[in-house]
Amino acid sequence: MSRPLSEKVIDSLMEQNPEALLCDGLNDALIGWCFRATKPEVAVYDYYKCIDIFMERDGMTFDEAIEHLHYNVIGAWVGENTPVFKVDCEGMD
Repeated sequence: MSRPLSEKVIDSLMEQNPEALLCDGLNDALIGWCFRATKPEVAVYDYYKCIDIFMERDGMTFDEAIEHLHYNVIGAWVGENTPVFKVDCEGMD
């Protein structure tokens, strides 16, 4: 049986940057890691998957999930190993 993507991403990221930080409870939204000039590699989460998790798991409305994500997760800068959040703009007009 194949391992979940999040486990593969975590293993690969930890090889690059063992100090990279992860978001508790958002493994299903973990999609990869990124390179940044002169900075360590960090975890990358899918912005909309995070919102979906908060709505499904925590019973938040769409607006509540966005507010929670921005205030409590994205807004929680904890240094250069802080994860980033990707917004997929494919299909936008």
